[in-house]
Amino acid sequence: MMLNYHGPMYRPPSEGKSLIFQVTLGCSFNECSFCDMYRSKEYSERSWEEVKGEIDLMAKQVPDTTRIFLADGDALNLSTDYMIKIVEYLYKNFPELERVSCYAMPMNILKKTPDELKRMNAAGLNMLYLGIETGSDIILKKITKGATSATIIRACRKAIETGFTLSCIMILGLGGRNYSKEHIKETARVVNESSPHYLGTLTLILETGVKEEFLTKFDEPFHEINDEEALAELHDLVEQINVKEEMVFRANHGSNAYNIAGTFPDEKEMMLRKISWYKDHPEQIRPQGFRAF
Repeated sequence: MMLNYHGPMYRPPSEGKSLIFQVTLGCSFNECSFCDMYRSKEYSERSWEEVKGEIDLMAKQVPDTTRIFLADGDALNLSTDYMIKIVEYLYKNFPELERVSCYAMPMNILKKTPDELKRMNAAGLNMLYLGIETGSDIILKKITKGATSATIIRACRKAIETGFTLSCIMILGLGGRNYSKEHIKETARVVNESSPHYLGTLTLILETGVKEEFLTKFDEPFHEINDEEALAELHDLVEQINVKEEMVFRANHGSNAYNIAGTFPDEKEMMLRKISWYKDHPEQIRPQGFRAF
């Protein structure tokens, strides 16, 4: 017997060695025009019998598991009591377990009360992954994110204040050439006001399944940025981030042309120097054939 995964399945890069349980299928929103991760699925929640059976199975096979990721894209949409039931059962069956995490949309954080979030965190749901994508309200509307910069900030602060470790993502190039400055300026603003524990960058790659939808919803000509412009966006983002608390920063996802990593605020100048070095060494670019969203 094996885990009954319903593909395609996605997880954050940092969960590459984690055990994954699909407690939900798909995404309850599923309207972001840049994302085709769950377009082939209809959102549903898996029954306790299914989830419990898979936990029991894997507890026998990999009892020393230390990290677990709850898929798909919308596990936090589960009722609070059901999530707590799952998480508590995980810790009961995996004695070495250190962390349980899942994706979280801003709306799913905001619809939970602070008490509900604290209860889930106390049960052992430690870490949430949230897509900021952009801080620009203009672009957020064009990509049908289902959130505004204000609600994203509120959701991030609410997650942190209720005890969660928060990891956020933004997407270079999401505003195209016309909105590049707006995109970076407003994204830096949201990051500064949210102050997540982790921030990662992707670079926009329009998959075939959503490209036409993205361009239609953008509602004006969209000019994709090139690698040089993506590096300029990365430079400006790092330059404009001014968080006071420690924030781990990673721009090493497979979609990116260049790899940058460091910790704010202490290593900000080091990262800016590295980006400047890349500007003078374009031969260090990651080849197109080796990039993936």
